[in-house]
Amino acid sequence: MRRKIPSTSALIAFESAARHQSFTKAADELALTQSAVCRQIGSLESFLGVELFRRSRRGVKLTDAGQAYSRRVALQLDAVERDTLAVMGQQGQQSLELAVVPSFGTQWLLPRLVDFQRQQPHVTVNLTSRTRPFLFADSDFDAAIYYGDADWPGTQADFLMAENAQPVCSPQLIAGLPLLDAGSLARLPLLQQSTRPYAWRQWFASQGLQVAQDMSGPRLELFSMLAQAASLGMGMALIPPFLIERELADGRLVCPLAASASSDKAYYLIIPERRREAPALQRLREWLLAEAAAYRQAQANAELSA
Repeated sequence: MRRKIPSTSALIAFESAARHQSFTKAADELALTQSAVCRQIGSLESFLGVELFRRSRRGVKLTDAGQAYSRRVALQLDAVERDTLAVMGQQGQQSLELAVVPSFGTQWLLPRLVDFQRQQPHVTVNLTSRTRPFLFADSDFDAAIYYGDADWPGTQADFLMAENAQPVCSPQLIAGLPLLDAGSLARLPLLQQSTRPYAWRQWFASQGLQVAQDMSGPRLELFSMLAQAASLGMGMALIPPFLIERELADGRLVCPLAASASSDKAYYLIIPERRREAPALQRLREWLLAEAAAYRQAQANAELSA
């Protein structure tokens, strides 16, 4: 069925005339004659069956309908221009749209992504923050890195790593305290993560403890917020070490007990079935799985030598 869409030339002429409130200025901008602009806008008004401008001896003025339509047309022409420039700018490049959970994307993936760019200079990876499952069919995403149980219908899930959050804090918070154990941690201020409300309860249970105030304390949404609050001495936080490598390396955070609670959730690479065979996406998948495996092995080696 033929779409009910006016000609692009008429829309461009209308948008310019509406922006300038002048057919003459629109003609100058578009390198057309004034009569050509008049004809384009006249044809658009005939197509719509709506008057867009009021003409007078002193010039033209948008009608209420013209004002509303001009705003919508300008937005759509801007979007078409952006998409066109993006396609023109690819010059043989392939783009992948990747949805990522924010802290993982910022703290673990981005520092390593430069290596993928060196290996695959013709593939551009665009990252967008997403924390919940979505329908790939209703989005432009080629894949997602997701924290959960991998139960995502219509997709292939590849395990990347478990979370294995450990207690961390500012060195000043525990300065002068005797050797810490799980019981003594329970007496310190606890920082809570709103997306994992039972994290401390599960951690204390893994240490054989029941703590009355295990869900008390400030609630923060992201691991990056927890890390900042903990480094400022606001309390003890549960954070996966791979999300705070720099903070641990420079001493802003320390891990008083290297004990983590297991979870049935983990980080996964999620690829919709319809995109499984895409060559650029397969290259990203192979690289990402290798990076995750290398990280897991390095962590295992560190634990053995500790």
